[in-house]
Amino acid sequence: MYKTVIGLEVHCELKSKSKVFSKGRNAYSEEVNTNVNVVDLGMPGILPNLNKYSVYEALLLASHLNCELASRLVFDRKNYFYPDLPKGYQITQSHMPFGTNGKFKIYVGEEVKEILIHDIHLEEDTASVDHYCDFSLLDYNRCGTPLIEIVTEPCMYSKEEALAFLDYLRHLFLYLDVAEARIDKGQIRCDVNVSLMKENDIKLGTKVEVKNVNSITGVKEAIEYEVKRQTELLNQGIEIKQETRRYDDSTKTTIAMRSKEDAIDYKYFIEPNIPNVKIDESLIKEVLANKIELQFDRIKKYVSNYNISFKDANLLAKDKDISNYFEEALTSSMNIQSLVNLLNNVILSYLNKSDKNILEISVKPDMLVNLIKKVEDGNITSKQAKEVLTKALEEEKDPIALISELNITSMNNTEELINMANKIIDNNPNMVLKYKEGRNVLDFFIGQVMKETKGSANPSITSKIFKDLLGKR
Repeated sequence: MYKTVIGLEVHCELKSKSKVFSKGRNAYSEEVNTNVNVVDLGMPGILPNLNKYSVYEALLLASHLNCELASRLVFDRKNYFYPDLPKGYQITQSHMPFGTNGKFKIYVGEEVKEILIHDIHLEEDTASVDHYCDFSLLDYNRCGTPLIEIVTEPCMYSKEEALAFLDYLRHLFLYLDVAEARIDKGQIRCDVNVSLMKENDIKLGTKVEVKNVNSITGVKEAIEYEVKRQTELLNQGIEIKQETRRYDDSTKTTIAMRSKEDAIDYKYFIEPNIPNVKIDESLIKEVLANKIELQFDRIKKYVSNYNISFKDANLLAKDKDISNYFEEALTSSMNIQSLVNLLNNVILSYLNKSDKNILEISVKPDMLVNLIKKVEDGNITSKQAKEVLTKALEEEKDPIALISELNITSMNNTEELINMANKIIDNNPNMVLKYKEGRNVLDFFIGQVMKETKGSANPSITSKIFKDLLGKR
């Protein structure tokens, strides 16, 4: 048996008005070659002009990955020839990345996993190449876009761990609002390093790098294929070659591109046109002052402090705006599970259908609190609350105003409920016997009343009535 070892190199385009080394517009466009600039095109005599905001974003990400932050600003030239690289080199970071030796905790299922970060660095993106049967076309819109690269140690041992890390990392970009991280726009992509080693071995196996996988599904399938391919070779006694491969999504396989004689692919030297300077202490302080509570810590807090299930906590914490909405709605007197149910089952469902952000809906946290209070006071049932909330979201109204407008009330007429309960008991003698035997069938009787009243009966009053009546039978 072999142990799978995975390391990832994740690239994500950052948000900023201009590109990382020029004044070219940094925006996604379906119209080719419209966001171009002489600096990005590598015209003679050009000089890079560093985007300060991208430096801030890189440091902010590094701090949230718990990295050691760089003290100096150092960029390098990465020299290689490819059609998408107009200058013949890429400005990147090799000698002194913005962050090194980081640690990032995630949940894989409900288990805690710590991902080790080798480094995080800032660079310029390349142009994109569209390949056709007998020619290729270049689109320079992407060229010069600020690109963050996060390199992990080979510390993941299954595709599940790798996919969970990618999901948490994508949400980190969104939490910090430094990137859209849209897979459909090619804004986030990944190099996947896979090696196999015998279970008891200490030394890592030979690494195979799968370049530029641009979807979560692609990462999963590339890992699966490489594990299968390398296992078959090792079982045949064939040595694994260190090589670079590409993922082919049409066949769900990886294809060899080039072999590696050694681990060094490119030649680097210090970028002479960007001064090597000390990073301003005030910028570091600003970055550290803007650290926020992330997805992992919020899940942990919701489970331990509020006794919420892991599944519910995970749903709430995935999106920072939803998490903030939940925390704003929390009050010491409320039934927290009622809040969780309305948020996860009604509001999130509406957001998915309407493709809206929670900041865009008409129902604000205080309105949701007032709706839950109506249920707790017995004025409406939980079923009615869900129906009112759905209607309020669709019609962009205050749910409390809707309750008055539609004259919705909970059925609290004890005499009427007693008569209804007696009939249900008389019609279900077998269920009465089960109740007498100590079987948990009370919900059956309550459910029958809810069916008769179309969910308008007060559940707590109904429960009490049944307990009294069944106790006398």
